[in-house]
Amino acid sequence: QVLLVESGGGLVQAGGSLRLSCAASGRTPISSQSMGWFRQAPGKEREFVAAINSYGNSIRYADSVKGRFTISRDSAANTVYLQMNSLKPEDTAVYYCAQGRSPWSSGSSTREYIYWGQGTQVTVSS
Repeated sequence: QVLLVESGGGLVQAGGSLRLSCAASGRTPISSQSMGWFRQAPGKEREFVAAINSYGNSIRYADSVKGRFTISRDSAANTVYLQMNSLKPEDTAVYYCAQGRSPWSSGSSTREYIYWGQGTQVTVSS
C-alpha cells in the first residue's frame, strides 16, 4: 500500500506560479515506479497533466501545459513536484498525483496508475 499526499494548491492570479508537492509513504518508493499528475475540473473528466518514469529518462506533458509546467522528483525525500508557471484560469482544477503500475512508462491514461492522492485545489483567477 502507498499513501500519497498532495500539497501546495491555492488561489493565484493568472500569470502566477504554484508548486505542488506529492509526498509518498509506504512499501514502494517513488524511485521504483512511474509517477504522474492529473487534474479534474468541475463537470469534466480527470485529465493527464504530466508524468515521469522511474528512471527519469521519460517525461511527458499534456499539450495544454507544455512549456509552462515541470514535473520533477526528489527520491531522497520520496516526493514528486509539479512546478506550474504562467497559470491560466483554465488550469483551475483539483490536482492529483498518482503512482504508476510500472517503472518504465510515463503514461497518460488513468488506467496506468494504481495509487492516488486525495487531491489539492488550484484556482486561477483572471
